[in-house]
Amino acid sequence: MKGSDGTGWARRRLLLRAGAALGAGSLPLAVQKVLASGERPPGLYRVEGEVRINGAPAALGQRVRAGDIVETGPRGQAVFVVGRDAFLVRPESRVETAGRELYIDVLRLATGKIVSVFGNGARRIETPTATIGIRGTGIYIEAETVRTYVCTCYGVAELQARERPELRETVTTTRHDQPRYIYADRTMPVGEMIGKAPVINHTDEELVMLEALVGRTPPFVGSRGPRY
Repeated sequence: MKGSDGTGWARRRLLLRAGAALGAGSLPLAVQKVLASGERPPGLYRVEGEVRINGAPAALGQRVRAGDIVETGPRGQAVFVVGRDAFLVRPESRVETAGRELYIDVLRLATGKIVSVFGNGARRIETPTATIGIRGTGIYIEAETVRTYVCTCYGVAELQARERPELRETVTTTRHDQPRYIYADRTMPVGEMIGKAPVINHTDEELVMLEALVGRTPPFVGSRGPRY
């Protein structure tokens, strides 16, 4: 059911979902205003448990810049915005970034799990077993020593096995259509080093929340808002 202002109602529903994913009841008023207004200043929007930036304890609102290292403890979680990109880092993760000021062009997930949404422009994500080239993409990654899980939630990603750089696959998705595991075991048959996977451990609501922080909506929400 829509009101007379269809766009406004769609946005209110979107923000309710985004606020629920962030835990809006516990958000500072300033952050709630950001969600409501569509503004997108960079900084940390959630700090739970142990979160460190460059080895020092992180604080809500703190800037994260290209070149910083974000780490979370066993119960730590962080949500932050850098330029036109937004990230949700899960517990026991180490995220290393490279680029210039507020543009991360290389993200290294040494270990752990991260949900990310990216604006226009080419990016590269590296894990111990995979190199992933993306452009304007929503993506969820889990990095282990011997295996990487990649769900290209929407957009285009080029997947590459680090142990076999010649082994590549390009996936184009609109809603979690082609999750993959990327392995490091060179003894595996080549055709199995990039294999099909299920959709695990991330939600549409998290993607909606991250895109709302940078003034966008995911493609699966509908025709409202900027598109890639």
